[in-house]
Amino acid sequence: MSTARNGESVLRFENVSVSFDGVPALVDVSFDARTAHAHIILGAAGSGKTVVLKTAMGLVRPESGKVFVFDQDITTLSERELFGIRSKIGMLFQESALFDSLNIEENVAYPLLNQKSIQCPKGEVLPRVTQALEFVELGNTLEKFPNELSGGMRRRAAIARAVVTEPPLQMYDSPTAGLDPITAHTIMALLIKERDVSNATTLLVTHRYQDGNLMANFLYNSEQGCLEPARGGERKTDQTTFMVMKEGRLIFEGDQDELEASRDPYISKFYKQRM
Repeated sequence: MSTARNGESVLRFENVSVSFDGVPALVDVSFDARTAHAHIILGAAGSGKTVVLKTAMGLVRPESGKVFVFDQDITTLSERELFGIRSKIGMLFQESALFDSLNIEENVAYPLLNQKSIQCPKGEVLPRVTQALEFVELGNTLEKFPNELSGGMRRRAAIARAVVTEPPLQMYDSPTAGLDPITAHTIMALLIKERDVSNATTLLVTHRYQDGNLMANFLYNSEQGCLEPARGGERKTDQTTFMVMKEGRLIFEGDQDELEASRDPYISKFYKQRM
């Protein structure tokens, strides 16, 4: 499996193990995500995919191993010390996790107003919120509340909240789960658009191999407002790493060709989903 990467390290796990009530959730997990690369994390339910993201944010503490974010060891940092690190991470949680009592403008503005290290002048908050919502094609929803939006629109609003601070590390937990194929494609188009515009490092947890295939092989055409196949030197396959989790262990890390060449029955079931 290929492990060589270009660019600076943005997120690095070194032999990380996590357990809950004595039950292993991550077992000796190591990987290195670098600038402008995308990591597609596949795995069955309960395999540890979401725990990887929560550990990367310092929401879950390793019982052994170390986690480096922007080359800083966050393993033993206090909650207060983690605030500055988290301000550089955009996170889309499962089911969007918008605040029901806040309208969409207030939801998207929340990280700008509440992350002290962002230091966004009050006069710039609304323009940045509007820009983020227009980016996800929700420019007319500022005064609406989450319960007034469809599931796909709530997911798009949550993406706007995740990227409004322009974080260099963006993590998405099952962004297309529970959505119909057309809406799921729209969500992936937005994530690819964000990747191409911001040049951020992306971690994408998904059970849909199609999501990873789109991330590896498509670009966002800003003029046409849609995805198009990448060609030649534009291809993102060399900047997209596939990871497969099983029972808390990282059992595969490599590019798309290596993944599809695997004869491991557990690994192969993910790419065979699209056949």
